[in-house]
Amino acid sequence: MALIYDAELRPDKMELIAGWLPGTWWFPSTDPVAVRKVASFRFDDPEGEVGIETLIVEAGPALVQVPLTYRGAPLAGAEEFLINEMEHSVLGRRWVYDALGDPVYARALEAALLSRQPQATQYLDNDGGARELLPESMQVSSTGMPSGAELVDAPAAEPEGWAASVVAGGGWEFSVVRLLDLDGRTAPDPSLTATWEGQDIPVVLAWGMPQPD
Repeated sequence: MALIYDAELRPDKMELIAGWLPGTWWFPSTDPVAVRKVASFRFDDPEGEVGIETLIVEAGPALVQVPLTYRGAPLAGAEEFLINEMEHSVLGRRWVYDALGDPVYARALEAALLSRQPQATQYLDNDGGARELLPESMQVSSTGMPSGAELVDAPAAEPEGWAASVVAGGGWEFSVVRLLDLDGRTAPDPSLTATWEGQDIPVVLAWGMPQPD
């Protein structure tokens, strides 16, 4: 379960992302870019300490997947993944990270890909009153762990041509797609795909491959 607050954010998420994208290795432009949110989903942190949100944003001609983590204190050793700080009118100062550098995100992604852990159900906190169930703006689906035969037949190398970042965990390497392909391209199982309003063809968000011995 993810608890969402009707809060003021300074700077807001789109401002943070717009300032960060041109400095990444995978974004196709170093020029300032206007960013528009298309959809988003969340994973659960079992400890309830870290917010884990993935946003799909339109940035110039590109559609970008931006996984973020929100923390109440800096994450030691993750300075290169810090996007910026923000002020949250309910929770106070938050440190916003590119989630690829956050071990809490890595564990959540592993659970989603290998164990088909679903996206978090989101509730709006009404100033301490009854919580309101929020509709999902996108639907995320996992193929789950391949069978033994499928693992034997799995490709020996990563698929080429993706702008993807890799995070390791549990003997696997998980590739997270940065620039999304909307035309139905597939990836090896286990894979994570999503659809949203106006996008009925499943879009690959991530996939996993066993780490080489």
